[in-house]
Amino acid sequence: MKRLIVPQDASGVRLDRFLAGSIPDWSRSRLQAVVKGGFVRVGGEVVRRPGHLVDGGQEIELELPELAPPTTPEGGVIQELPVLHQDEHLAFVDKPAGLLSHANDHSRRDTVVTLAEAARGPSAAAEDPRRHGLVHRLDRLTSGVMVIARTTEALEGLQAQFAAREVHKTYLALVHHQPRFESEWIEAPMQRDPRHPERMRIAPEGEEGREAATLMERRELFQGHALVAARPRTGRTHQVRVHLTHAGHPIVGDSVYRHRGALRTPLQADAPVPRRQCLHAERLELRHPVTGEDLVAESPLAADMARLLDWLRAELPA
Repeated sequence: MKRLIVPQDASGVRLDRFLAGSIPDWSRSRLQAVVKGGFVRVGGEVVRRPGHLVDGGQEIELELPELAPPTTPEGGVIQELPVLHQDEHLAFVDKPAGLLSHANDHSRRDTVVTLAEAARGPSAAAEDPRRHGLVHRLDRLTSGVMVIARTTEALEGLQAQFAAREVHKTYLALVHHQPRFESEWIEAPMQRDPRHPERMRIAPEGEEGREAATLMERRELFQGHALVAARPRTGRTHQVRVHLTHAGHPIVGDSVYRHRGALRTPLQADAPVPRRQCLHAERLELRHPVTGEDLVAESPLAADMARLLDWLRAELPA
C-alpha cells in the first residue's frame, strides 16, 4: 500500500499522470490498469477513471499488485512480445493469442502496451491517454501482426492512414465449408447486437448499420474446410469473424460467431483444434508515417493454427 499527498501545484492533473510522475518504476499503462481494477482511493473513495482530475491536498491510497502474466489459450505464460520491425517512430509486433491489445476495465494482466513498454520504454505517443501508441487492435484470441506508434507524429500519421482506409490488412482463417469461388466480396452492414452488447451482427433488413466490406480469397481446400485469406476494406469490430460466418464459413474454434446447426463435415475428436478462433493477422501494408516509405510486415502462421493446418492436409485432403 502506498499513500501520496497531492501537492497544490498538481491540482487539476489527471490521476494516471500524477501517479506516473510519483511512481517512476511503474509505467503509466500499468498504473491505469491498477486504477481501473479498483485499487486506488482518492480522498477515501475508490476511483476507477484514469482521467480523474486530482485536487491539491488530497490523499491518494493505492495498492500495487503485480500484474498477472498473460497466458496463451493452452495455459502457457506469455513473457515477451516479438518484434518484427522497429525504428524510432514505430514498431511492428507479433501478438500471441491470449494477449490483450490494451487494458480494459477488468484487466489485471500485462497487455501489448505494457509488454512493449517493458521492452523498449514508454514512447512519446504514450501521452495519448487512450491508446499509448496503438492505432488498431486485435481480439485477445486473435494472433498476428500489429503496428505501434513510437512518436506523436507517427501516431497521427498512422491514424490518418487507417481512417482513410489506406492500410491493407490480410488475415488467415481456417473455416468450415469450402468457398464456391476463388474470391468474393462480402458486403453487409454491421451493427452492435442489442441482446449481447459485446457482440456484433449483420444489420437486419430495414435497420441501420455501418458499412462493412471484406474480400475473401481461397488459399487451400480440404474436405469440408478451407484456409482462406480475408482482406477487410473497412475496420469494424469483429468484422472478419462476423462476415465469414455470414457467408457460410464460420471460423474453426470461434465460440461466439458459430455455425448454426450441425456441420456437414465436423472435425474428428483427435483433430488438434486450437482453444480459440483460428484467425491470424498475417500481413500489414502501409506507408511509413514520417518517411513515406512503403512498409510491409508479415507474421508467420501461429503454431496452434499451423498444427491444425498440417492435420487437415494429412487427414482431410480435398
